[in-house]
Amino acid sequence: MSKKLAVYRREHFNAAHRLFNPAWDDAKNTEVFGKCALPNYHGHNYDLEVKLTGETDPETGYVMDLKVLSDLIKSEVHSRFDHKNLNLDTVEFRNLNPTAENIAVVIYDLLRPHINNNLDLKIRLYETERNFVEYPA
Repeated sequence: MSKKLAVYRREHFNAAHRLFNPAWDDAKNTEVFGKCALPNYHGHNYDLEVKLTGETDPETGYVMDLKVLSDLIKSEVHSRFDHKNLNLDTVEFRNLNPTAENIAVVIYDLLRPHINNNLDLKIRLYETERNFVEYPA
């Protein structure tokens, strides 16, 4: 019988963004994205939850050392996105609309290469207390 369990790490970052489709005019962007399409951007206090699921290492008892995971999140996510304008200051969102959905997928793609393949990775990103996304679903 497998003894899989999940470990979680929560981190926090602040970032500004603007949701818009450059192929649309301002009226269409406002219709679809509302206030999030305003040209002077707006910010969020994002809460990031990283979930790893797998079996514990028989030598350490860890699924993954959470200090190592924290350092990984800080180097791959926090350093890229914290106190940045996602549209203007990051390569990842130069041509990608920085919706919560897209941010979660980008974070997954940044972390996945650094996490052992025998562990399942799930990203949960809270844009507000009531709005969050999870990837993969």
